[in-house]
Amino acid sequence: MARRPAFGAEGKYFVMTAILSWCGLAVVSSMYVTIPMVTAFVREFQVTPAQAAWSGSAFSLAYAISFLLFASLSDRYGRKQVMFWGLVALSVITPLLGIASSFPLFIALRTIQGIAAATFAPAALSYVVEMYPAENRVTAIGFVSTGFLLAGITGQVLSDIVSQNFGWPFVFYFLGGIYLLSVGLLGGLIPKGGTQHQNINVLDPFKQMGTVLFHKSLFFCYLIAFTLLLAFVGMYTTLGSYLSQDPFLLHNNQILLVRAAGIVGMLLSPFAGSLVARFGIMNVLKAGLLLAMLGLGIMGISSALPILVLTSVLFVAGISITVPVLISLIGTLAGQFRGTAVSLYTLILFLGATLGPIVSLQLLKTGSYILTFEGLATLLSAAFLCSFLVQKRIVGEA
Repeated sequence: MARRPAFGAEGKYFVMTAILSWCGLAVVSSMYVTIPMVTAFVREFQVTPAQAAWSGSAFSLAYAISFLLFASLSDRYGRKQVMFWGLVALSVITPLLGIASSFPLFIALRTIQGIAAATFAPAALSYVVEMYPAENRVTAIGFVSTGFLLAGITGQVLSDIVSQNFGWPFVFYFLGGIYLLSVGLLGGLIPKGGTQHQNINVLDPFKQMGTVLFHKSLFFCYLIAFTLLLAFVGMYTTLGSYLSQDPFLLHNNQILLVRAAGIVGMLLSPFAGSLVARFGIMNVLKAGLLLAMLGLGIMGISSALPILVLTSVLFVAGISITVPVLISLIGTLAGQFRGTAVSLYTLILFLGATLGPIVSLQLLKTGSYILTFEGLATLLSAAFLCSFLVQKRIVGEA
Protein backbone atom coordinates (compact mmCIF):
# COMPACT_ATOMS: atom_id res chain seq x y z
CA MET A 1 0.00 0.00 0.00
CA ALA A 2 1.29 3.48 -0.91
CA ARG A 3 2.72 5.54 1.92
CA ARG A 4 1.00 8.86 2.47
CA PRO A 5 2.85 11.89 3.75
CA ALA A 6 2.47 12.67 7.41
CA PHE A 7 0.51 15.83 6.65
CA GLY A 8 -2.36 16.81 8.85
CA ALA A 9 -3.02 20.29 7.53
CA GLU A 10 -4.85 21.06 4.31
CA GLY A 11 -2.15 23.65 3.66
CA LYS A 12 0.38 20.92 2.94
CA TYR A 13 -1.80 19.48 0.20
CA PHE A 14 -2.33 22.98 -1.14
CA VAL A 15 1.45 23.44 -1.45
CA MET A 16 1.84 20.06 -3.16
CA THR A 17 -0.97 20.84 -5.61
CA ALA A 18 0.43 24.28 -6.36
CA ILE A 19 3.89 22.87 -7.13
CA LEU A 20 2.54 20.05 -9.32
CA SER A 21 0.29 22.50 -11.20
CA TRP A 22 3.20 24.93 -11.67
CA CYS A 23 5.49 22.19 -12.96
CA GLY A 24 2.78 20.89 -15.30
CA LEU A 25 2.24 24.39 -16.68
CA ALA A 26 5.99 24.86 -17.18
CA VAL A 27 6.59 21.46 -18.80
CA VAL A 28 3.71 21.54 -21.28
CA SER A 29 4.37 25.19 -22.19
CA SER A 30 7.38 23.96 -24.15
CA MET A 31 5.01 22.35 -26.63
CA TYR A 32 3.41 25.67 -27.54
CA VAL A 33 6.26 28.21 -27.39
CA THR A 34 7.23 27.67 -31.02
CA ILE A 35 3.78 28.51 -32.44
CA PRO A 36 4.37 32.30 -32.51
CA MET A 37 7.99 31.83 -33.65
CA VAL A 38 7.41 30.01 -36.96
CA THR A 39 8.14 33.18 -38.96
CA ALA A 40 11.35 33.76 -36.97
CA PHE A 41 12.52 30.21 -37.74
CA VAL A 42 11.79 30.71 -41.45
CA ARG A 43 14.12 33.73 -41.41
CA GLU A 44 16.76 32.28 -39.10
CA PHE A 45 17.16 28.85 -40.69
CA GLN A 46 16.03 29.63 -44.26
CA VAL A 47 13.29 26.98 -44.29
CA THR A 48 9.70 26.94 -45.54
CA PRO A 49 6.77 27.59 -43.17
CA ALA A 50 5.77 23.92 -43.44
CA GLN A 51 9.28 22.86 -42.38
CA ALA A 52 9.34 25.46 -39.59
CA ALA A 53 6.07 23.99 -38.24
CA TRP A 54 8.03 20.86 -37.29
CA SER A 55 9.56 22.92 -34.48
CA GLY A 56 6.29 22.19 -32.66
CA SER A 57 5.36 18.86 -34.23
CA ALA A 58 8.71 17.20 -33.43
CA PHE A 59 8.21 17.98 -29.73
CA SER A 60 4.59 16.84 -29.55
CA LEU A 61 5.24 13.62 -31.52
CA ALA A 62 8.14 12.64 -29.24
CA TYR A 63 6.09 13.64 -26.20
CA ALA A 64 3.13 11.50 -27.26
CA ILE A 65 5.12 8.38 -28.15
CA SER A 66 7.19 8.53 -24.94
CA PHE A 67 4.18 8.85 -22.67
CA LEU A 68 3.40 5.12 -22.44
CA LEU A 69 7.00 4.29 -21.56
CA PHE A 70 7.29 6.79 -18.71
CA ALA A 71 3.94 5.73 -17.25
CA SER A 72 5.46 2.29 -16.69
CA LEU A 73 8.83 3.61 -15.54
CA SER A 74 7.12 5.69 -12.85
CA ASP A 75 5.38 2.51 -11.64
CA ARG A 76 8.73 0.75 -11.43
CA TYR A 77 11.06 3.45 -10.10
CA GLY A 78 8.75 5.88 -8.30
CA ARG A 79 6.66 8.91 -9.26
CA LYS A 80 8.79 11.67 -7.78
CA GLN A 81 12.02 10.18 -9.11
CA VAL A 82 10.75 10.18 -12.70
CA MET A 83 9.34 13.72 -12.41
CA PHE A 84 12.52 15.04 -10.77
CA TRP A 85 15.00 13.63 -13.28
CA GLY A 86 12.76 14.66 -16.16
CA LEU A 87 12.88 18.27 -14.94
CA VAL A 88 16.66 18.02 -14.54
CA ALA A 89 16.93 16.85 -18.15
CA LEU A 90 14.69 19.71 -19.34
CA SER A 91 16.78 22.29 -17.48
CA VAL A 92 19.86 21.06 -19.39
CA ILE A 93 18.37 20.43 -22.85
CA THR A 94 16.13 23.51 -23.18
CA PRO A 95 18.85 26.24 -23.16
CA LEU A 96 20.75 24.31 -25.85
CA LEU A 97 17.89 25.05 -28.27
CA GLY A 98 18.83 28.74 -28.13
CA ILE A 99 22.29 28.05 -29.52
CA ALA A 100 21.34 25.48 -32.19
CA SER A 101 23.33 26.32 -35.32
CA SER A 102 21.17 24.49 -37.85
CA PHE A 103 17.53 23.54 -38.28
CA PRO A 104 18.16 19.74 -38.21
CA LEU A 105 20.02 20.17 -34.90
CA PHE A 106 17.18 22.33 -33.58
CA ILE A 107 14.60 19.66 -34.50
CA ALA A 108 16.74 16.93 -32.93
CA LEU A 109 16.94 18.90 -29.68
CA ARG A 110 13.17 19.57 -29.75
CA THR A 111 12.62 15.82 -30.10
CA ILE A 112 14.85 15.10 -27.08
CA GLN A 113 13.09 17.88 -25.17
CA GLY A 114 9.72 16.24 -25.95
CA ILE A 115 10.96 12.89 -24.62
CA ALA A 116 12.15 14.54 -21.39
CA ALA A 117 8.86 16.43 -21.00
CA ALA A 118 6.89 13.15 -21.22
CA THR A 119 8.24 12.15 -17.82
CA PHE A 120 5.98 14.55 -15.94
CA ALA A 121 2.28 14.09 -16.70
CA PRO A 122 1.86 10.31 -16.19
CA ALA A 123 3.93 10.37 -12.99
CA ALA A 124 2.16 13.47 -11.63
CA LEU A 125 -1.38 12.15 -12.15
CA SER A 126 -0.48 8.78 -10.63
CA TYR A 127 1.24 10.56 -7.73
CA VAL A 128 -1.97 12.46 -6.90
CA VAL A 129 -4.04 9.26 -6.96
CA GLU A 130 -1.60 7.51 -4.60
CA MET A 131 -0.69 10.28 -2.20
CA TYR A 132 -3.87 12.32 -1.71
CA PRO A 133 -6.86 11.34 0.42
CA ALA A 134 -10.07 10.75 -1.56
CA GLU A 135 -11.63 14.08 -0.53
CA ASN A 136 -8.68 16.03 -2.02
CA ARG A 137 -7.94 13.86 -5.04
CA VAL A 138 -10.46 15.09 -7.63
CA THR A 139 -9.77 18.74 -6.91
CA ALA A 140 -6.02 18.20 -7.16
CA ILE A 141 -6.33 16.40 -10.50
CA GLY A 142 -8.53 19.25 -11.73
CA PHE A 143 -5.91 21.87 -10.86
CA VAL A 144 -3.01 19.86 -12.31
CA SER A 145 -5.00 19.30 -15.52
CA THR A 146 -5.76 23.02 -15.64
CA GLY A 147 -2.00 23.66 -15.54
CA PHE A 148 -1.60 21.43 -18.59
CA LEU A 149 -4.38 23.27 -20.43
CA LEU A 150 -3.22 26.77 -19.45
CA ALA A 151 0.14 25.92 -21.01
CA GLY A 152 -1.52 26.11 -24.41
CA ILE A 153 -2.05 29.86 -23.93
CA THR A 154 0.73 30.87 -21.54
CA GLY A 155 3.39 29.14 -23.64
CA GLN A 156 2.42 31.29 -26.61
CA VAL A 157 2.16 34.48 -24.56
CA LEU A 158 5.55 33.89 -22.92
CA SER A 159 7.11 33.18 -26.31
CA ASP A 160 5.62 36.32 -27.85
CA ILE A 161 6.78 38.61 -25.04
CA VAL A 162 10.31 37.25 -24.71
CA SER A 163 11.02 36.81 -28.42
CA GLN A 164 9.78 40.29 -29.32
CA ASN A 165 11.87 41.96 -26.63
CA PHE A 166 15.02 39.83 -26.54
CA GLY A 167 15.00 37.47 -29.55
CA TRP A 168 13.76 33.90 -29.97
CA PRO A 169 16.79 32.15 -28.36
CA PHE A 170 15.99 33.82 -25.03
CA VAL A 171 12.65 31.99 -24.89
CA PHE A 172 14.60 28.77 -24.35
CA TYR A 173 17.09 30.34 -21.95
CA PHE A 174 14.17 31.66 -19.87
CA LEU A 175 12.42 28.27 -19.91
CA GLY A 176 15.65 26.57 -18.84
CA GLY A 177 15.72 28.83 -15.77
CA ILE A 178 12.08 28.00 -15.03
CA TYR A 179 12.86 24.28 -15.16
CA LEU A 180 15.82 24.73 -12.84
CA LEU A 181 13.56 26.53 -10.36
CA SER A 182 11.03 23.70 -10.71
CA VAL A 183 13.72 21.13 -9.91
CA GLY A 184 14.31 22.89 -6.59
CA LEU A 185 10.61 23.21 -5.75
CA LEU A 186 9.72 19.62 -6.57
CA GLY A 187 12.88 18.15 -5.10
CA GLY A 188 12.63 20.09 -1.83
CA LEU A 189 8.89 20.34 -1.14
CA ILE A 190 7.25 17.23 -2.65
CA PRO A 191 7.34 14.03 -0.54
CA LYS A 192 8.98 11.02 -2.12
CA GLY A 193 5.80 9.13 -2.91
CA GLY A 194 4.52 5.60 -2.84
CA THR A 195 6.25 2.26 -2.96
CA GLN A 196 8.18 1.32 -6.07
CA HIS A 197 7.12 -1.84 -7.92
CA GLN A 198 10.33 -3.42 -9.15
CA ASN A 199 8.51 -6.47 -10.57
CA ILE A 200 6.44 -4.44 -13.05
CA ASN A 201 7.13 -5.14 -16.73
CA VAL A 202 7.47 -1.81 -18.54
CA LEU A 203 6.10 -3.45 -21.69
CA ASP A 204 2.72 -4.32 -20.11
CA PRO A 205 0.93 -1.17 -21.39
CA PHE A 206 2.02 -1.96 -24.95
CA LYS A 207 0.64 -5.51 -24.63
CA GLN A 208 -2.72 -4.17 -23.43
CA MET A 209 -3.11 -1.56 -26.16
CA GLY A 210 -4.99 -3.82 -28.58
CA THR A 211 -7.64 -4.72 -26.01
CA VAL A 212 -8.15 -1.09 -25.09
CA LEU A 213 -7.97 0.47 -28.55
CA PHE A 214 -10.54 -1.82 -30.13
CA HIS A 215 -13.15 -1.52 -27.41
CA LYS A 216 -15.96 0.20 -29.33
CA SER A 217 -16.70 3.08 -26.96
CA LEU A 218 -13.03 3.72 -26.18
CA PHE A 219 -12.29 3.77 -29.90
CA PHE A 220 -14.79 6.60 -30.41
CA CYS A 221 -13.36 8.39 -27.34
CA TYR A 222 -9.93 8.23 -28.94
CA LEU A 223 -11.28 9.65 -32.21
CA ILE A 224 -12.66 12.56 -30.19
CA ALA A 225 -9.34 13.00 -28.35
CA PHE A 226 -7.44 13.11 -31.64
CA THR A 227 -9.41 16.13 -32.83
CA LEU A 228 -9.12 18.24 -29.65
CA LEU A 229 -5.52 19.44 -29.71
CA LEU A 230 -5.38 19.15 -33.51
CA ALA A 231 -8.07 21.84 -33.66
CA PHE A 232 -6.56 23.80 -30.73
CA VAL A 233 -3.00 23.95 -32.09
CA GLY A 234 -4.25 24.36 -35.65
CA MET A 235 -6.39 27.35 -34.67
CA TYR A 236 -3.57 29.14 -32.85
CA THR A 237 -1.13 28.35 -35.67
CA THR A 238 -3.51 30.16 -38.04
CA LEU A 239 -4.62 32.96 -35.71
CA GLY A 240 -1.52 35.17 -35.74
CA SER A 241 -1.37 35.38 -39.53
CA TYR A 242 -5.15 35.84 -39.75
CA LEU A 243 -5.16 38.81 -37.35
CA SER A 244 -2.27 40.51 -39.15
CA GLN A 245 -4.26 40.61 -42.41
CA ASP A 246 -7.15 42.78 -43.57
CA PRO A 247 -9.68 43.56 -42.04
CA PHE A 248 -7.91 43.31 -38.66
CA LEU A 249 -4.35 44.51 -39.40
CA LEU A 250 -3.22 43.99 -35.79
CA HIS A 251 0.37 44.40 -34.67
CA ASN A 252 2.21 41.89 -32.51
CA ASN A 253 1.19 43.27 -29.11
CA GLN A 254 -2.47 43.30 -30.10
CA ILE A 255 -2.27 39.72 -31.39
CA LEU A 256 -0.68 38.78 -28.08
CA LEU A 257 -3.71 40.14 -26.21
CA VAL A 258 -6.08 38.12 -28.40
CA ARG A 259 -4.10 34.96 -27.70
CA ALA A 260 -4.12 35.74 -23.96
CA ALA A 261 -7.91 36.16 -23.97
CA GLY A 262 -8.20 32.39 -24.31
CA ILE A 263 -7.10 32.06 -20.68
CA VAL A 264 -10.60 33.17 -19.69
CA GLY A 265 -11.97 30.04 -21.37
CA MET A 266 -9.56 27.88 -19.39
CA LEU A 267 -11.18 28.92 -16.12
CA LEU A 268 -14.02 26.45 -16.64
CA SER A 269 -11.72 23.42 -16.51
CA PRO A 270 -11.55 23.08 -12.67
CA PHE A 271 -15.38 23.08 -12.60
CA ALA A 272 -15.75 20.17 -15.04
CA GLY A 273 -16.24 17.75 -12.15
CA SER A 274 -19.07 19.83 -10.69
CA LEU A 275 -20.74 20.07 -14.11
CA VAL A 276 -20.54 16.29 -14.51
CA ALA A 277 -22.06 15.74 -11.06
CA ARG A 278 -25.00 17.97 -11.97
CA PHE A 279 -25.64 17.19 -15.65
CA GLY A 280 -23.97 13.81 -16.29
CA ILE A 281 -20.70 12.98 -17.99
CA MET A 282 -22.13 12.37 -21.49
CA ASN A 283 -24.11 15.60 -21.51
CA VAL A 284 -21.09 17.64 -20.44
CA LEU A 285 -18.90 15.91 -23.05
CA LYS A 286 -21.36 16.76 -25.84
CA ALA A 287 -21.82 20.32 -24.57
CA GLY A 288 -18.04 20.91 -24.49
CA LEU A 289 -17.59 19.63 -28.04
CA LEU A 290 -20.55 21.66 -29.30
CA LEU A 291 -19.22 24.82 -27.67
CA ALA A 292 -15.76 24.32 -29.20
CA MET A 293 -17.23 23.54 -32.62
CA LEU A 294 -19.49 26.59 -32.67
CA GLY A 295 -16.78 28.93 -31.34
CA LEU A 296 -14.30 27.87 -34.01
CA GLY A 297 -16.91 27.88 -36.77
CA ILE A 298 -18.04 31.44 -36.02
CA MET A 299 -14.40 32.61 -35.73
CA GLY A 300 -13.85 31.68 -39.34
CA ILE A 301 -16.64 33.83 -40.72
CA SER A 302 -16.45 36.83 -38.39
CA SER A 303 -14.87 40.08 -39.51
CA ALA A 304 -15.59 41.88 -36.21
CA LEU A 305 -12.71 41.69 -33.73
CA PRO A 306 -14.87 41.65 -30.54
CA ILE A 307 -16.85 38.69 -31.89
CA LEU A 308 -13.64 36.89 -32.88
CA VAL A 309 -12.20 37.34 -29.38
CA LEU A 310 -15.43 36.14 -27.77
CA THR A 311 -15.69 33.09 -29.99
CA SER A 312 -12.02 32.22 -29.36
CA VAL A 313 -12.83 32.21 -25.63
CA LEU A 314 -15.85 29.97 -26.27
CA PHE A 315 -13.72 27.63 -28.36
CA VAL A 316 -11.06 27.36 -25.65
CA ALA A 317 -13.75 26.90 -22.97
CA GLY A 318 -15.22 23.98 -24.93
CA ILE A 319 -11.81 22.32 -25.27
CA SER A 320 -11.04 22.97 -21.59
CA ILE A 321 -14.25 21.26 -20.47
CA THR A 322 -13.91 18.34 -22.86
CA VAL A 323 -10.32 17.33 -22.02
CA PRO A 324 -10.80 16.46 -18.28
CA VAL A 325 -14.28 15.01 -18.89
CA LEU A 326 -12.97 12.73 -21.62
CA ILE A 327 -10.06 11.51 -19.49
CA SER A 328 -12.51 10.68 -16.67
CA LEU A 329 -14.82 8.84 -19.08
CA ILE A 330 -11.96 6.81 -20.55
CA GLY A 331 -10.72 5.88 -17.09
CA THR A 332 -14.20 4.61 -16.20
CA LEU A 333 -14.74 2.66 -19.43
CA ALA A 334 -11.33 1.01 -19.27
CA GLY A 335 -11.88 -0.72 -15.90
CA GLN A 336 -8.79 -2.72 -14.94
CA PHE A 337 -6.95 -1.37 -17.99
CA ARG A 338 -7.31 2.22 -16.75
CA GLY A 339 -3.60 3.04 -16.70
CA THR A 340 -2.99 1.87 -20.25
CA ALA A 341 -6.19 3.49 -21.53
CA VAL A 342 -5.39 6.90 -20.06
CA SER A 343 -1.80 6.75 -21.31
CA LEU A 344 -3.04 5.82 -24.79
CA TYR A 345 -5.50 8.72 -24.60
CA THR A 346 -2.65 11.13 -23.93
CA LEU A 347 -0.60 9.66 -26.77
CA ILE A 348 -3.50 10.14 -29.23
CA LEU A 349 -4.32 13.59 -27.84
CA PHE A 350 -0.81 14.82 -28.55
CA LEU A 351 -0.57 13.05 -31.90
CA GLY A 352 -3.41 15.42 -32.78
CA ALA A 353 -1.29 18.30 -31.50
CA THR A 354 1.54 17.08 -33.75
CA LEU A 355 -0.67 17.27 -36.83
CA GLY A 356 -2.36 20.56 -35.85
CA PRO A 357 0.16 22.95 -37.44
CA ILE A 358 0.70 20.64 -40.42
CA VAL A 359 -3.03 20.39 -41.20
CA SER A 360 -3.64 24.12 -40.74
CA LEU A 361 -0.72 25.07 -42.99
CA GLN A 362 -1.95 22.69 -45.67
CA LEU A 363 -5.42 24.25 -45.47
CA LEU A 364 -3.86 27.72 -45.66
CA LYS A 365 -2.33 26.77 -49.02
CA THR A 366 -5.84 27.23 -50.42
CA GLY A 367 -5.39 30.93 -49.67
CA SER A 368 -8.53 31.00 -47.54
CA TYR A 369 -8.55 31.62 -43.78
CA ILE A 370 -12.27 30.86 -43.76
CA LEU A 371 -11.69 27.41 -45.25
CA THR A 372 -8.93 26.76 -42.71
CA PHE A 373 -11.05 27.60 -39.68
CA GLU A 374 -14.12 25.85 -41.06
CA GLY A 375 -12.06 22.77 -41.93
CA LEU A 376 -10.88 22.53 -38.32
CA ALA A 377 -14.46 23.12 -37.11
CA THR A 378 -15.61 20.25 -39.35
CA LEU A 379 -13.22 17.91 -37.54
CA LEU A 380 -14.79 18.95 -34.24
CA SER A 381 -18.26 18.35 -35.67
CA ALA A 382 -17.18 14.79 -36.52
CA ALA A 383 -16.00 14.41 -32.91
CA PHE A 384 -19.36 15.70 -31.71
CA LEU A 385 -21.12 13.00 -33.76
CA CYS A 386 -18.75 10.37 -32.33
CA SER A 387 -19.88 11.33 -28.81
CA PHE A 388 -23.34 9.89 -29.60
CA LEU A 389 -21.74 6.50 -30.30
CA VAL A 390 -20.07 6.19 -26.89
CA GLN A 391 -21.79 3.76 -24.54
CA LYS A 392 -20.94 3.39 -20.84
CA ARG A 393 -19.82 -0.23 -21.17
CA ILE A 394 -16.64 -1.16 -19.32
CA VAL A 395 -13.93 -3.25 -21.02
CA GLY A 396 -14.67 -6.93 -20.42
CA GLU A 397 -18.43 -6.54 -20.02
CA ALA A 398 -20.64 -8.54 -22.35
